[in-house]
Amino acid sequence: MEGMSEREYSAHSGLSRGAIQKARKASRLVVYSDGSINATASDVRRGEMTDPDQQRRSTGGDSGFSGPADSSSYLKARTALTVYQAQDKQLGIQKKKGTLVDRARAEALVFRLARQERDAWVTWPNRVAALMAAEVALGVEKQTGTPVIIEAAILQRVLEAHVRQHLDDLADLRVSLG
Repeated sequence: MEGMSEREYSAHSGLSRGAIQKARKASRLVVYSDGSINATASDVRRGEMTDPDQQRRSTGGDSGFSGPADSSSYLKARTALTVYQAQDKQLGIQKKKGTLVDRARAEALVFRLARQERDAWVTWPNRVAALMAAEVALGVEKQTGTPVIIEAAILQRVLEAHVRQHLDDLADLRVSLG
């Protein structure tokens, strides 16, 4: 016999006998004509044809990841791709269900609604000052029996001052979408 038997090569390489048989079937071993294994040539061929992470796992290596110098290992890249694909599918499902909205669109909508609300409050004193002046004057006249005139312009300025103060207080509120 020129080379090693499967058992001898298994002990030499630190692999199980089943792994040696698989490597032989996959032509990762150099075999002499008598069926024995050329250990030196087989080590080289296995090193060229086998993923380093796969070799480490088969020999009982640490976590299955290559060292820091091999940060782009196939296993790490495949795991990252799988995680990304799962997250992408989850986002797609959330979009279809309507539970996920576009952030820029949501911020624009909130801004537009806040501006409309502010504009409604700014114009409110102009719309109601005359009506309020008339109602207050009527109420005072009913209670005292004396006709009273309340200037709508004065009431409008007072209302505007209070509305502006209220809007300034609300301006400190911030909407956080993330």
